[in-house]
Amino acid sequence: MPTKKKMELVEELREKFSRCTIVLATDYTGLNVNAMTDLRRQMRDKNLEYRVVKNTLAYLSADSADRAEIKDIVHGPTAIAFGYDDPIPVAKAVEEYIRVNRSVLAIRGAVVDRRVLSPSEVTVLCNLPPRDVLVAQFMGQVQTPLAALLGQLQSPLRGLHTVLSGPLTSLVILLQQRAEQLKAQEQHG
Repeated sequence: MPTKKKMELVEELREKFSRCTIVLATDYTGLNVNAMTDLRRQMRDKNLEYRVVKNTLAYLSADSADRAEIKDIVHGPTAIAFGYDDPIPVAKAVEEYIRVNRSVLAIRGAVVDRRVLSPSEVTVLCNLPPRDVLVAQFMGQVQTPLAALLGQLQSPLRGLHTVLSGPLTSLVILLQQRAEQLKAQEQHG
């Protein structure tokens, strides 16, 4: 019979799994208490959540949240980093901690948009620019061909304007000269 505390933990994890955008699983084997405390503090400073989970409770929570794919990355001693907004900062924060501290912490994988990512795919995710930069790059890629098309569509109109404005300008000059001639004849005549 599960204890009340375990049922509360399952419910808490279920809620986190339901609303998070990224679940990043790590193997914390070999991390001492001071390193784990430091890692949690650094994650908290970046408004990220990092916690050790019991596999059985994680499996129950994943099933309860209809996020069975999470079970693919949870095995052995597991700690999970949760992200509720852009998934990239979570992956970058864990990768940065490992790199800067030369930590034994190992990324097992992640789940983003119900897709399981391998450790190498998480590394690729870490190297992506932030979401707003990606959106700006995408918009630039979309705008460039549209601007070129607009230029091509306007080109014939500019050409037509040039072709028509030349004779019209000449006609206006000719009419002004004729008007001046007629005015001069009236004054002498």
